Amino acid sequence: MLDTRTLRATQYAWMADDPAIYLNAASVGPMPQAAVDVADRWSAMRARPHALPFQDMLDSAATARAQFAALVGADAEEIALMPNTTYGLNLAARALPLRPGVILTFDGEFPSCVYPFQALGSRGVELELVPRVHGLPDEDTLVQAIAQRDDVVAVVVSWTQFASGYVADLARIGHACRARGVFFIVDGIQGCGVRPIDLHALPVDIFASGAQKWQLGPWGTGFVYVRRELVTTLQPFDVGWACMKRSTDYTRLTDYEFDFFDDARRFEVVTLAYQDFAVANASTALLLELGVANVAAHIEALTGRIVDWAQSRRDVRLVTPPEPARRAGVVSFVPAALDAMAARLTAAHVSHTVREGAIRLSPHVYNTAAEMDAVVGVLER
Repeated sequence: MLDTRTLRATQYAWMADDPAIYLNAASVGPMPQAAVDVADRWSAMRARPHALPFQDMLDSAATARAQFAALVGADAEEIALMPNTTYGLNLAARALPLRPGVILTFDGEFPSCVYPFQALGSRGVELELVPRVHGLPDEDTLVQAIAQRDDVVAVVVSWTQFASGYVADLARIGHACRARGVFFIVDGIQGCGVRPIDLHALPVDIFASGAQKWQLGPWGTGFVYVRRELVTTLQPFDVGWACMKRSTDYTRLTDYEFDFFDDARRFEVVTLAYQDFAVANASTALLLELGVANVAAHIEALTGRIVDWAQSRRDVRLVTPPEPARRAGVVSFVPAALDAMAARLTAAHVSHTVREGAIRLSPHVYNTAAEMDAVVGVLER
């Protein structure tokens, strides 16, 4: 069980005096004090670059790959550092050897799962949306289409839906893809850090995430996992100096040799944001120390209070699946008077957001049961 009191005292001391109840981790995760301290230290060094050891820069990147790998059950060699989820999804769209055909995704997906793949029309690849059922993804129809259609070349889905919190059964979808030789691409940002996952145990080819939400890191930090067997078979669609083996010797950069790294670093094209990844490492280390399974159990209990409240009301429609196995940190609902409800939450200093016609609350490890009870009190008024 998590010691939320100690966590708040050491990492989120501002919450003791600030009237805000922060329930918007699905948009921006507040950095813990450990990350803020690293940001301050690196900013001071960055102001005097001669005081910044070059090895510290390289170590920040290596640590980020290792910690992101630990977070998702992968190896560091399968992790490439990216500025955000969208870059990883573009890698999938551009680098995978897709024959002409159809890519399937759910209607209602976040746009990053749509636009990079709609851009493939000139290659004879079309994106097709699987219609929703009762507002949620239709996995049955998706899996059936994978099994029965010969034109499906890839599937791209979010592990956790941004608007509803619906958690996809990655094992089921992935095994259906693997049986038909279909590439499986996953947007993991809304689940990474708050739900356990073991990518080595799943038939996932590419998994992309950003650290600025549930991973409690800064903007501009993220990663893409590329299944080990695919790494050296994919031709990077962007090429720069940083993805070449020869570029590790900074004293002889013009001894050109066109030879990519043999691991996922072959997809890291440019100079990395070393400072930002150093900050992200502090946040990731905290999540790993707390234990993602413990974080998930804590969030499940918190969101369960909102789920129970929504289900008790005839004038509220719960958008998020009520089953714990099918939801992560996001809980969304539609009240009879949405604008009035949102205004009431804002007046009570409850940080939230409205997505796709529903109020979305997204608590994290720093939130307490007492806060959730207070929010239910606001909703009941």
